[in-house]
Amino acid sequence: MNGIKFFTPQEANKMLPLVRAIVADILTHGQAIHALSSQIEKPEEDPEINRLMDLLDELFDEIEALGCSYRDWNFSEGLVDFPAKINGQEVLLCWRSDEEKVLHYHDLESGYSGRLAIPKELLS
Repeated sequence: MNGIKFFTPQEANKMLPLVRAIVADILTHGQAIHALSSQIEKPEEDPEINRLMDLLDELFDEIEALGCSYRDWNFSEGLVDFPAKINGQEVLLCWRSDEEKVLHYHDLESGYSGRLAIPKELLS
């Protein structure tokens, strides 16, 4: 993770209004692609699906330009990770689109299933 911006919980939370708006668009377009794909024999040839895929690529680029990464390929939870350091260890602050704030993190290997609460002293 060299050259990567590390976020504090406060910085990640300050960025949430923008991230939340981008993720809402990602979820909308991703769910539309899933719905259309199930109705079409050759989804890869459908112009509307291709248009939505291009829009998704732009939205993923926006998230990455902020220093975050989108992690929900089922387009159901809207998961975003923010690189961070907690107690000197590289971790990922983990936010789900139905959460008010960034309050969890996980190590680089465990992913969402290994989420832990951010220590309270780091949230103030």
